[in-house]
Amino acid sequence: MIRLLIAAFASLAVSFVAQAQSRDVYTVRGIQVDERAASVIAAKQEAFAAAKLAGAYEMLSRITLPQDLNAAIGIVLTEETAALLAAAVDVEEETAGAGRYRGSLAVVFNPTNVRALLKQNGVPYTDRQAAKVVIVPVTTSASSSAWTAAWGDSSTGRLAPTVTTQTTGFSANSDWDELRGEASYYGVKRAVIANLTGTPGRYSVQLISVGPSGNEVIATTPPQARMSDAANAAAEALDGLWKQTSIIRDTSRTLIEATVRYTSLAEWNTLRGALARSPLVSDFQTKAIAVDGAVVAFVFAGDAPRLTSDLRDRGVRISAENTGWVMTSAITAGR
Repeated sequence: MIRLLIAAFASLAVSFVAQAQSRDVYTVRGIQVDERAASVIAAKQEAFAAAKLAGAYEMLSRITLPQDLNAAIGIVLTEETAALLAAAVDVEEETAGAGRYRGSLAVVFNPTNVRALLKQNGVPYTDRQAAKVVIVPVTTSASSSAWTAAWGDSSTGRLAPTVTTQTTGFSANSDWDELRGEASYYGVKRAVIANLTGTPGRYSVQLISVGPSGNEVIATTPPQARMSDAANAAAEALDGLWKQTSIIRDTSRTLIEATVRYTSLAEWNTLRGALARSPLVSDFQTKAIAVDGAVVAFVFAGDAPRLTSDLRDRGVRISAENTGWVMTSAITAGR
């Protein structure tokens, strides 16, 4: 009975977290409005309609790739369409009077309606979030504290969520041995060094993924005018990389069985959770389990290298051995 209750509470906790993440992804914040009309009420109504339309553009862009959305000739956003996609409007700030309404609004969109619009028009998308990473801001060409502050403390709504370390002393060459402690502190499996170069008016960011398997340059942003613009461009680059990885175009599905090796129950739960959360994995099931290993089966979309890359980012190392596919913790293996 106790085990059943624990399982039930764990299931509820996962459900609440998933709902919160879904609401974050489907909420567009900070939409600035300034409308005039014959009355304040009318101005407010126009502002809400304008916010829904502006938010709808950002919402669709958030979960799709530009080339796919631009090719969808069937999607023509109007205020009526935006109203159908929107579920609610939240007021962040507002000033009203003399027939004028100004403010900052957040629009919450209906996931079911947004997904239906994209599916009806054949637009591939992903609304699943990547595994969170810790951002390590470094620079030798500007103020380190200012560059760290430019990242802020929130990535709410991002498909590639991040948390920014406040620890200093790292460099563009820092490896996993140096950054493992930061990743562990923030409860993530990977770090991304954000190396700021250039001068005001031409700031660029080199993004370096750091994990147990080594360092890899994953993106370099175009020049930006300000540090805040550079941080935003880098965050958008991470979103773009995630979309390129997780949006599934290949309709092929492969069923495999694999052995999962672990050293503790906690490590097994981590590995199982990483597999279950991968957007490439479906129909996950545990076929046998022991104190130090398990046999699992699942279906994955696309090709094996793509699956390997996605699981590596989630802290899972997968390899082909004589006995078949074997999965282990990349974190444990990296120690």
